Order: sequence, then C-alpha cells, then structure tokens
Amino acid sequence: MYSSSGHSNGYHPQQQHGQGEKHFGATHTHTQKDRVRRGARGASSRSRDLRDAHGGVAATAGTSGFRVSEQNQKPASDFDMAYFHSYAHVGIHEEMIKDRVRTETYRAAIMQHQSAIAGKVVVDVGCGTGILSIFCAQAGAKRVYAVDASEIALQANEVVKANNLSDTVIVLHGRVEDVEIDEEVDVIISEWMGYMLLYESMLGSVITARDRWLKPGGLILPSTASLYMAPVTHPDRYSESIDFWRNVYGIDMSAMLPLAKQCAFEEPCVETITGENVLTWPHMVKRVDCYKITIHELESVTTEYKFKSMMRAPLHGFAFWFDVEFNGPAVSPMNNHTPALLVDNNPIDGSQTKKRANPNEALVLSTAPEDPPTHWQQTMIYFYDPIEVEQDQLIEGSATLSQSKENPRFMNIHLEYASGGRAFVKESVMR
Repeated sequence: MYSSSGHSNGYHPQQQHGQGEKHFGATHTHTQKDRVRRGARGASSRSRDLRDAHGGVAATAGTSGFRVSEQNQKPASDFDMAYFHSYAHVGIHEEMIKDRVRTETYRAAIMQHQSAIAGKVVVDVGCGTGILSIFCAQAGAKRVYAVDASEIALQANEVVKANNLSDTVIVLHGRVEDVEIDEEVDVIISEWMGYMLLYESMLGSVITARDRWLKPGGLILPSTASLYMAPVTHPDRYSESIDFWRNVYGIDMSAMLPLAKQCAFEEPCVETITGENVLTWPHMVKRVDCYKITIHELESVTTEYKFKSMMRAPLHGFAFWFDVEFNGPAVSPMNNHTPALLVDNNPIDGSQTKKRANPNEALVLSTAPEDPPTHWQQTMIYFYDPIEVEQDQLIEGSATLSQSKENPRFMNIHLEYASGGRAFVKESVMR
C-alpha cells in the first residue's frame, strides 16, 4: 500500500490501532483501577507517549508513501490493542505535554545533542502527537521517522503538515516490530518510561528499534535510567484512608477497617510525596543502559536492600521513583552518576534539587520526591499496618518486579521486608 499524499511524509493508517503519549499525574492518588478506567475512557492517566507501532508499514528514504510489510511478525495481543487504543485520546497526550519538567528536559537534551542530530536520521519510538519528532526536526535532523501504533498517529501527521515539516518527519502508523524503515538510523529518541520506570513494558519497543536500525555508535535518548526505592512514613495518608473509620460522625465503624485497608493499600498507589516522607537514603533497584539492555532482562528484576532509618517514625511502606540521563554513546553510564536524594551528602529535607552546573554534563530528568513534581509522581507500596521503627533501626529485605504472565504490560511486585525482629511479605499487581 502507498500513501496518497504524494510526498515524503507518507502516513499510512493500519487496520490495527495503537498508542500515544503519556500522562501527567495529578497530585491526588492514582490506583490501578483508576488507571484502567481512565485508559478505557482515554482520559488522564499517566499514560505515556506510547510510541510503539503496529501494522506492516514500510518507509524508504527519498520516496513517497509506504507499502505493507510482508514479514510475518507476532500479531498484537488483545492486551496490546487495548493499550494502544487507550493512547488515542487527546487527554493523555495533553497531560504529558503539560508536564513541563518532562517536555522541556527532552527539548533541552535534543538541543544539547544537536551536533549528533543535525543532518542525521532519527526514529521517535512512540511519537504520540509528534512533539519530540518536531523538536528533532527543529534541531536540523535530515529525516525523522515518527512511529506510533495508536490512532493518535493520524493527528501527529496533521500536526507535522501544519508545521510544514512533511518533507522531514515521516509518520508511521504501526508497531516498531512491524514497520519497515529501509535505512539505518543515527538516533533513537523515546519517552518510554512508565510508573516505577518499567510499568507498561514500552522499553522493549526501544530495544527492538535499537536492534533493528541503530547504527554502531548511534545515539539513544535517554541513554540510561535508574529505579530507586526507599522506606517512607506517611501518617496523614494512613489517617485519611484508615483512621477515618474509627469514628464516623460519632459512630464506631472500625468494623470497616479490614476492608478499608484492603481497598486503600492492596494495589500500588501513584501519588506525590516529599523528601520529608523518606526515612533514609534510597537504594538503586535497577540501572538500565539503553545501549546494552536486552528484552529478557526486563522480564524480572530482583534486588536485596538494607536501610537504616534516620528517625523514629511509623514505617508505612516503600516509595519507588526513577531518573533518566541523556548521555552520548561515548559517555560511560557509570561515570559521575549521583542518584536522587544523594546530593552533597545533605540530609533529605525536600529542599535539594539536582542541578548540572556544567552544560556538558548529562541532563537528568528526575522523578525523585525532592525534585520538581512530574506526572509520574512516585509509586507507593503501602503496608496494611505500619511498623514502628526507631532511629538507626535496620529495615531489610528484597523486592522482585516481574512482568505478569497474564499481560506483560502489567507488573507483579513481590516485596519482602523485615525490621525489629518481624518479617512480612507484600504482593501486589500494577495493572
């Protein structure tokens, strides 16, 4: 099949539908059920520029239009189709684009690496509305392939036309696994990060694009990512959801407590906390090198941790957050990396922000509690009952994050923790 546009911006609608941009989390709590309902309606969940694509589409440099791919790829599952469809709603993309920390950091990274982008070929994996593709075109890219499996690609194509970039930005409607690009690329850019970094498994599409098209020595933005966890105290949150039932207009409703705890804390919660909620320095759960990581590594991540509480407080659970860096391929991913909440060895007080004085240093997009808020917020795993900890008391255990066998875009969370001579296990699913 060929585009009827007659120019190099050959947008090809597929029979299958796909994904779009991301979400900007509000300050209130997002539970899994909330996210599912928002996704089903296409409203505002922290969905991402899910720019995966599906449907056989081929693009040839210097030619107009596309043809249907003849290769037999694994078809998209019903879960994938529902996921892609959820990104067709404009609300998800509006939420992500309005996250200025996210969007402006990506634009700054593109301009910082302009010398590697100008005159080069770029793939935007999960282009959504096409904003990152347009940023790359503005930075002088020779050609940008904007790939997305969601029907938001139709709107992306119109945005490209409206900005007179049809000769530079080629919108491909399909999965990265299925579309065809008949040339190697110099740069891959993608905003693939989910809650807890790995939720929704979009990183796999970036890996696929890398292995299919990226030239040796090519650039991937972002280049590295790190997932952190730390013990937290949050008495206000617990009181609001649980203690409320002890006295309701003078009525003892404590019989509701078991159900209230289950409903409030069975699933991970996406919400904003501050540095004051964090009991000690964070632990790095997983470091991702986008130049080297394999799809197999994403199936399960396990870490063992040991914390020492900096204060006496009730331990209500663990918070997870991440940061990503925009390094060039020649920069060692382990050089000069300062995790969030480890700034100048100062106590966590919510006042520290990570700044890069040297413009040649890697830009960092952080979702840490002490940094400016983003739509990702933080992901909380709450206990049903808090544990009282003393200053310097050890908190240790392990955490395993694994792709659900039911749906690889879901995440199973197995958390073991022990403190003060007591041991516990918490299991939950991020859907």
